[in-house]
Amino acid sequence: MDRITLFLKQIIGFLKREKLFRVLLVVLVVLFLGTLGFVYFEENMRYGDALWWSVVTMTTVGYGDISPVSAGGRIVGLAVMVMGIGFLGVLTATIASAFIETKILESKGMKATHVKDHFLICGWNYRGVEIVADLRADPKCGEDESIVIIAELAEKPLDDPNLYFIRGEVNSENLKKANIAEAKVVIVLSDEKLDAYSRDAKTILNTLTIESLNPSVYTCVELMDPKNVEYCEMASADEIIVVGELSTNLLVQAALDHGITRMVSELVSNRYGEDLYKIPVPADLAGASFYDAMCRLKKDHNVLCIGVEDPEGKNLKANPGNEYTLNKTDLLIVISQDRPTIA
Repeated sequence: MDRITLFLKQIIGFLKREKLFRVLLVVLVVLFLGTLGFVYFEENMRYGDALWWSVVTMTTVGYGDISPVSAGGRIVGLAVMVMGIGFLGVLTATIASAFIETKILESKGMKATHVKDHFLICGWNYRGVEIVADLRADPKCGEDESIVIIAELAEKPLDDPNLYFIRGEVNSENLKKANIAEAKVVIVLSDEKLDAYSRDAKTILNTLTIESLNPSVYTCVELMDPKNVEYCEMASADEIIVVGELSTNLLVQAALDHGITRMVSELVSNRYGEDLYKIPVPADLAGASFYDAMCRLKKDHNVLCIGVEDPEGKNLKANPGNEYTLNKTDLLIVISQDRPTIA
């Protein structure tokens, strides 16, 4: 019932906004008068049949199942044809132009969105396309999940029906347009047009603005310099990825253990191979040792458990001791072909 009420309110709002009430009223008056005139001039004509004839005539369908015989009925028919087609054409053309205008505004990033529980990407760089592709490859996001982008671009960067675009800087006004209050995750990308120091300064400022508007949203932030991690933590970022530091570590590992970075790339990409996931402890494994849980998950579900995290996300243990006891509130870090759904 609430959805029907909301839909009706949206229809009424649309008619008011586009000033269509008068045109719609004229169409209804022509329809009403045409029905009355047809009943008056045509013998043994029922109101239901006359209304059907008026609708068919006005919409130029012309089934021919009912047609005027008298001179008066034909004059009424002529009036309904001329006036009805004209005003109905104005109505449909206005509605069509309003939808086209809305699509253009959305493509240019000039229209606010009202999606909920969405992923919000603040900023855009060469990694943006890959980020969206990886999000879409995981069932947790999927093709139907809403993604909103705020960026200083000329138009929507990707052709995706569930991707929405807000044009401009990451400021309070545009964040509200992106419905930051009901976003579930925010990804803050660095501005590649700036130098490394200015990039991080802008990123930290954007993070501060986001957290001030929605402190509960989970923020994933991209930094260039590890020296700025402390300041980003002070801005209340939940997870910080230092691009330069990460690539340095991977290069060192590649030099020491040749080819290992190919496995790392596979694990962090949702589009191919095995992936890393975080899942709740299955009910039957609560209280079990880490070793027993690891063996049972591998045997029963072909899922490899490699770590444990507390429910607050503050303490993550990679490869804990064999005797580590799992709590029912713990989260398991696992490697699997697809996102596991284990009760």
